[in-house]
Amino acid sequence: MCNRKKTLYIVIDEAHLLDVGILRKLRLLFERFPKKHNLVLLGHPELMFRLSMTCNEDIKSRISYSRQVLPLHDADLTKFIVTELAAVGLGANTFDEAALQVILRAVQGNLRLCRNLCYTSLIATCLDHQRICTVSHVNAALLQPHWRSHDALLQQQVKPQRVSS
Repeated sequence: MCNRKKTLYIVIDEAHLLDVGILRKLRLLFERFPKKHNLVLLGHPELMFRLSMTCNEDIKSRISYSRQVLPLHDADLTKFIVTELAAVGLGANTFDEAALQVILRAVQGNLRLCRNLCYTSLIATCLDHQRICTVSHVNAALLQPHWRSHDALLQQQVKPQRVSS
């Protein structure tokens, strides 16, 4: 037996990567669903920019709430890291102070990047057979290609060739 009082929420993360055609199909699909079904799209600001174009007004007119999430403060990120470490039984001193500062500077308030950089730094720490994550471990993580900018990767590939005489 179906309970009609329940509300269904469908959440799509990284919605800015969706083609507008897919968003149109989702809009048509949700017209057939009961009114208590909701679609939640999480994405970068460019999603709102694309939806604000005149050709997408039919989709934008169905938005009932939107919010821009600002970068987190360093204190909030530090609290998140300490909480996550405690959840897995590691001490708050697993990252030394200098390593923590490099992480906070590198992620610029982005929680997902913070989590990923912490994981990668901890892996580098384990590979080094150490218990405390230091700046060298964080820097080893940041040297991986996906942490570097596109321009930095291109500069690395185009090194000046020496001319031998």
